[in-house]
Amino acid sequence: MTTKKTTGVDGEARANARSARRRAREFALQGVYSWLLKGGVGNQDAGEIDAHVRDADDFSEADAQWFKTLLHGVIREAPALRERFSPFVDRPLVELSPVEHGILLIGAYELVHHVEVPYRVAINEAVELAKSFGGTDGFKFVNGVLDKLAADVRPSEVAAAARR
Repeated sequence: MTTKKTTGVDGEARANARSARRRAREFALQGVYSWLLKGGVGNQDAGEIDAHVRDADDFSEADAQWFKTLLHGVIREAPALRERFSPFVDRPLVELSPVEHGILLIGAYELVHHVEVPYRVAINEAVELAKSFGGTDGFKFVNGVLDKLAADVRPSEVAAAARR
C-alpha cells in the first residue's frame, strides 16, 4: 500500500498513521465479516475473532488500537448501527452481502461514535474498502447509504462542508 509522502518528521508520522489506520479498517472488516458469517449476533465471539485477526502476518502494519476500537465497537453496537443506516438501504438487510454489511457497520460506527474523524474521511475510507473487497458497484451503494447517514447524524458538519 502506498501513502502520500509529506515532508518533515511530523508529515511522515501523519502519512504512516493514515496507512496504519487504513490497515486497521481492513483488518476490522475481516473480523466483522467473520462475525457476520457466524450469525452477527452478540459479542461472544469478539475476543476469539480479535485474536485470530491479530495473528495475520502483516497485522503489525495496522494501528492495533484503532482495529480494536472498530472491531469491538461495531460488534457491541451493531443493532443500533443497523437501525441508524437501514432507512437508507433499498433492500432488507438480510439481502446485503456480508462485505457490504460489514463496511456499512464500520462506516456507521465511525460516523456515529467518532466525530473526531471527519465525515468525508469516514465515508471515503468505507468506499475504499468497498472498492477493494466488495462487488463491482458496491462502493456506489456504500457511498450513497453513508452519505445519507452522515447528513442525518452530523447535519451541521455536512451543512458546513456544503457551504464551502
